Amino acid sequence: MITTAPRTVAVHDSFIAYTETGGGDLPVVFLHGNPTSSHLWRGVTPLVADRARCLAPDLIGMGASGKPDIDYRFVDHVRYLDAWFEAMELGEVVVVGQDWGGALGLDWAARHPGRVRAVALVETFLRPLSWSDLPPQGAELFRSYRTPQGAAKLLEENTFIEFNLPHGVVTGLAPEDHDVYRAPYPDPASRRPLLAWPCEIPFDGEPADVHQRMLDYGRWLAGTPEVPKLLMTVENGVGMGSAENAAWAARTFPALEVESIGRAGHHAPEDQPVAIGSAIANWLERHRLAVAGSGA
Repeated sequence: MITTAPRTVAVHDSFIAYTETGGGDLPVVFLHGNPTSSHLWRGVTPLVADRARCLAPDLIGMGASGKPDIDYRFVDHVRYLDAWFEAMELGEVVVVGQDWGGALGLDWAARHPGRVRAVALVETFLRPLSWSDLPPQGAELFRSYRTPQGAAKLLEENTFIEFNLPHGVVTGLAPEDHDVYRAPYPDPASRRPLLAWPCEIPFDGEPADVHQRMLDYGRWLAGTPEVPKLLMTVENGVGMGSAENAAWAARTFPALEVESIGRAGHHAPEDQPVAIGSAIANWLERHRLAVAGSGA
């Protein structure tokens, strides 16, 4: 087994930081969402690292990764993440994703048929949303991010880090961990990636390109009965994590296993790292995937 400190790899005009633990021939790639980083997976990967090589990158513009002068749209993240996969010389992989990390992982899977052996998801986008999927207060908040006034407020007050993040952790976010997530965003310019993400959510078909990508990876999920899929759900989930959405996914996607991880918020790996890590490790074992040193 190997354990490494965070390292970086050059991609395009910048770099992506990542952590690596464990060992084996079939990597398990852990992808985070907004506004977190690979730090989100710190309590999860130790439970998987005794049977797999665990890789957790920071998305471009986030965590310890570089901040190039780009728009930080979904397509930008796709380009840099694709470059990271290639720079790491990854062939077949298992993808684990939360929030936008799940969407990016599924998008990568749909565009690289045969290279994703299995996918595990928690609190992520399984299909495009409608404004009506949000409670009124949530819809009002996310609409505001698409206005100049709301955007300026987010950039100036760093609300995704200071408000949204801790409110998505039901057990409480430790101050030292909050500081880790806060560190990459000391000023409004550095927070541009955090603003871009909520504007990328395809509500009622807009933005159209992200809407189409979600439809495309939904077709991949529905058309790959040979690919094991794990959907981890939280108690009293809402929106993308609702019981209705999980039931729809179970009816729609073959080879999908649904497993509750208990009480958790949207940033579920902060609340339930042991439950998530154990669920993934047991799922890998059931499907004889990523056993360290075996490649099978």
